[in-house]
Amino acid sequence: MSVAEPRRIVLFRHAKADWPQVSDHERPLAERGRTDATVAGSRLADTGLAFDLAVCSTALRTRETWKLAVHELAHRPRTVYEDRVYDASPGELIAVLNETPDDVRTLILIGHNPGIHHLADILSGSSEGDARDRMNSRGFPAAAFAVLSFDGDWKNLEPGKATLTEYWTPSE
Repeated sequence: MSVAEPRRIVLFRHAKADWPQVSDHERPLAERGRTDATVAGSRLADTGLAFDLAVCSTALRTRETWKLAVHELAHRPRTVYEDRVYDASPGELIAVLNETPDDVRTLILIGHNPGIHHLADILSGSSEGDARDRMNSRGFPAAAFAVLSFDGDWKNLEPGKATLTEYWTPSE
């Protein structure tokens, strides 16, 4: 793999959650969420990206989303469940990304809004086509994902350093 090849980040929001009488952290996916997570996984497979690492919030709905989505991928990446992703700000998420090992070229982060949407917007110094306009006009609905690329080391990833190359929602 060429050193000049850009790194890729997929920011993936958990699918639609249910609202039972449990703590927010323990909310499961709704029926629609289970369906959308599988569809999102299929669409992630269509991108052709081979994930080296998945970093997933410890919340039940993110773990369930990832469990359903990853079954659609040709290769199951190593998955790390990270408490700091739950209810994280963009700055906190960047700190998590900055700790990514250098051998990781493509990472998927499974998390929550508003952090995921804000992170995609903050990292994107540019975008391809209408990806940014669509993301910012539609918001970042459940089971949506954004693909970003950047050059350099993970420890140097900061606002404006990435290019938003793709944005997808389940309604597309």
